[in-house]
Parts: sequence; structure tokens; C-alpha cells
Amino acid sequence: MRNKMKFLTLSLVALLMAFSVLSGCSKNSAGGDSKGDDKGGSKDSGSKSSEGFVLGEDELEYTMYGHYDWYTMPNWGEDEATKWIKENKKVNVKPISSGGNAAQKFNTMIVGNELPDVIWLERDADLDRLREADMLVPLDEYIDKYPNIKEWVGESTLNILRAEDGHIYTIPNWYTTQPNGNTGYVVNEKIYKELGSPKLETTDDLYAYLKQVKEKYPDIIPFEAGQGDGIEVLYSAFGEGHPNNFPGMRAVPNGDKLTSIFADPVYKESMLYISKLYRERLIDQDTLTQTSDQVKEKVTTGRFAVYAGSSPTENASFAHTQLKAQDPDAGLKMIWPIHKEGLNKENITPGTWNQLGWNVSVITKAAKNPEAIFAFLDWMVGPEGQRTVFWGPEGLYWEGTQAVEGIAEAPIFTDKYLSDVEGLSKLMNTTDAFQWVGNTVYIDKSKTAFEMTLPEEQQNWETRYQMSITWKTQANSTEFVYLNPLPESEEGIIQQRVNDIFDEARAKAIHAKNDDEVIKILDQAEKDAQAVGYDKLLEFKTKRWQENKERMAGK
Repeated sequence: MRNKMKFLTLSLVALLMAFSVLSGCSKNSAGGDSKGDDKGGSKDSGSKSSEGFVLGEDELEYTMYGHYDWYTMPNWGEDEATKWIKENKKVNVKPISSGGNAAQKFNTMIVGNELPDVIWLERDADLDRLREADMLVPLDEYIDKYPNIKEWVGESTLNILRAEDGHIYTIPNWYTTQPNGNTGYVVNEKIYKELGSPKLETTDDLYAYLKQVKEKYPDIIPFEAGQGDGIEVLYSAFGEGHPNNFPGMRAVPNGDKLTSIFADPVYKESMLYISKLYRERLIDQDTLTQTSDQVKEKVTTGRFAVYAGSSPTENASFAHTQLKAQDPDAGLKMIWPIHKEGLNKENITPGTWNQLGWNVSVITKAAKNPEAIFAFLDWMVGPEGQRTVFWGPEGLYWEGTQAVEGIAEAPIFTDKYLSDVEGLSKLMNTTDAFQWVGNTVYIDKSKTAFEMTLPEEQQNWETRYQMSITWKTQANSTEFVYLNPLPESEEGIIQQRVNDIFDEARAKAIHAKNDDEVIKILDQAEKDAQAVGYDKLLEFKTKRWQENKERMAGK
């Protein structure tokens, strides 16, 4: 997943003053009746009838800003997908770049009253600030008027997106109503077979296997934990229903309350296990300091025995193809998640998914015709929009549609879909930058239905293991979204201090000389966290958690 953007560098006082002034200027621009200048506004109000805005009847042009340092939108209309949209739906999207400094660009736009029509951003403090300053268009009436978001996003997800004022302001990206995710364990098949393919199910099995690897293959990393995300994957092995996001939340559910991660018996046991692996050099000694490129190089060259991570398939799928090409006996496979002896392996969930997906799009009150923009984004959410943006227009890699599991209009892929791998990859790498309202269920079901018709050797490696293992072993974590306080609030300051304590304690525990030292480090971290107000933070998170559950239940 992409790197999270930095928080605003502008002082809070100055920023709030800017919000206060500009929100007053923007209030009259909702609903398309703004009389202001053309800065950041949509070009044409287009065609609107009692049924709503009709795409393709009149031109629609609007500006879009991706609020990330790394994001640069390709020119609209230069690839097959957006060229077709521009010609057939008469939509043109004009990008506004962050220039590599999203925080500064965001501040400049707000202070200069030059908001774009649409902002694509995280569900975080910046979103809260825009909404609280009354700079966003509420979307409720449009959601009821247009068909796709209401149908595909779903009532439960829409309920949790509602702000405290009862309105919905965001359109989620890669939302879903079914499990997804890639978290889990990858095994180097060549080494595994050469060691006799031993049982590899429990934490005891894993430990014994890693010791074998270290003895027989001194140049191989027994356990590759990525950039530390594999450590949280191992955490899940020691408790049923303890996915990898609990350490990241700095909280663990206990009844109707969220409680300390440092006092969690599952966390303590996992850290004892990980520290032992580290002391015995069974885990990469650079786990907490290595780069993503270093991890990729080791996986691609097969210099590991077991690899765990939050999304190990991204490296492993490519590595499997490379290793297999060099040696027919080589390759990688995924295994069912490791569990502690005595636990039910069916209840071990190394990773998570949530209905809200990744990030969101918002329409600002700078837009002259927010309904037209919403109508276009709603079209993108639907089957035609998803097919076009993901695989290009009809006649290129798909021709016609068919009904598959729960999908009425899945694309029928052509022979070119399999034969022109390079061309398809090039198109998808480009259109990935236009995935602002990705429909996970539609894309996954369309893709997997086709993959299931192919012989195993032709199936996509990643898709095969998603269907057989990872999607079956991820936990729904929707109820735990929106738990973080604003950074400048009292709870936000406490959270930063607890985060620092957690990071330091984790590193010390991993490097501890013995088990007693691990326990002492975690116990001291608990005391230090309580001293800076951890209980107050946990109360805040618990309240948010309970509110989420009520929203999801439609209360």
C-alpha cells in the first residue's frame, strides 16, 4: 500500500484561521450555483434532467488533486481507457499535482482559496479538517439518485462513512463486501522439497524447520520478515482472532473495551518467540532497518526459506516466475497460516480487510456542478466504468459480458488477454493511476471466474493463492477504522508518545538477550505508556470503536 502522507506543516492556528475564512466563502457554491471565478471549477454544468446528469450528452471537465507526495496523474486521454471515456462520455479530468510535497500544496490551495473540484486522499485528519470547515459537498441526495454507489458500496459501508452530522461526504476506493488481502506465508519450494517436505503447520514446526534450514543452507535466510510486517504476521499465530492490525492499533479488544497491547498475553508470547528466532539467527538480522528493494532482491533470487508479510504476494508472484524460468524444480508456494499448537487453525487470521477499502474521493464546494462529477464517479463504480478503466474499452482485451458468480456483467476476455501480457500490463500500469473508486467485488469476481477456467499452470500465481488461502484467512476489521484522534488533540499527542514507546520496546524486545529481558521490556513499556496517558487514549479508541459498531448496525 502506498506511503501515508505527512501531516500538515502549517501551524494549527494559521490553518484553522484559513479554514474559518474560506469556509464562509465556499458555502454558497454547493449545488452548482456558484457565481465565482473559474479557478478549480468544472468547465460545464452539462446536461441535467429529472433523472439527473446524463454522461455523454454534454461535456464535463473538472480538476482532480491526488493528496500524496508520490502521486502523479498521467495525462487524461492518452491511454486507451481514458481516451475512450473522453470521446464517448465527453469527460475530461484535469490533474493538479502535489509537486512531491502534498502537505505544502494542500496548505497553499486552502490559503489561496484555489481548491480543486475533487480531492483524492486518506481517511485521516486532513479529511476531518475539510469537512469541519464546511468545504465539502454532502453526497446523500446524489447517492439516492444514482444507482451504482448505493448498490456496490452497500448500506453497511455507507453507514460507517457517515460523519457526525449524519451526512456522507466521501466515495471510498477498493471498498468491498467480501474478504480480500494477501497477508500470509510464502515457502521456497526447492529448499522445502530438499529437506523432505516436513509438516509446517504450527509454531513448533516452523521453529524446527528454520533450524534445519540454518544448518543445511548457511547462505539462506531461514525466515524473511520483510520490513518488520512479518513480525505482526507471526503475532497472529499465537491467538485465535488476533490479526496483524492489533499491534498497529496499539490496542486489543477485550470484551467491550480496547485494552493495552503491552499487557496482551498473545503479544507477549509472540515477542518471546520472535526474540528467540532473532537470537538464534533464524530471522533476518536487518528486519527492522532494510529497504523494500532489499527485501525484493532476496525474494526474487530465492535467498530465503519462509517469507511472511502483509502482502508478500507482490514480490513472490514475480519471483516465482523468475525462479521457475531458471530451474523447473524451483518456485514458491503459499501455506496455510502458522498457528500455535492447540489453537484452531481455521480461526487464525494473519491479515485483515475492511469494507471501506483504501482511501476516498471528495467533491469540494469549489465545483460548479458537483452532481455532474458525482454522476461520472458513480458510473466509474459500475460495471461499464470498472471494465473500461481496469482492462480498457471493449474490443481490446474483452468482448461482451456474461453472468458469473453474483456478477451480471462480467467481461468475456479475449485471446489477446492471455497472449498480449506485455500490452495488458502496460495498460493496467497506466490506468492504475485512475483507480479512484475501485470496485473490489466486481474486479475480483470477474478476474477469478476467468482464472478458474484455466489449467493450473496458466493461472495467475497470486490469484490462485488468493482464492485458496489468503482470502479465506483475513479478518474483517471494518469496526476498527477511524480510531485515531486528531494529531494536535490531547489524545493525539498521547498516541504519538505511545507510538514512540511501542517502537522502542519492540526493537529492544527483539534484540533481548533472553526471555526474562523480553518480559521486563514489555512490562516497563506498559508502565511508561500509562504514565503518558495511555488509558485516556484507550478510552477514546473504545468510544470510536463502539460508535463504529452502532453505525454498521444502522443505529
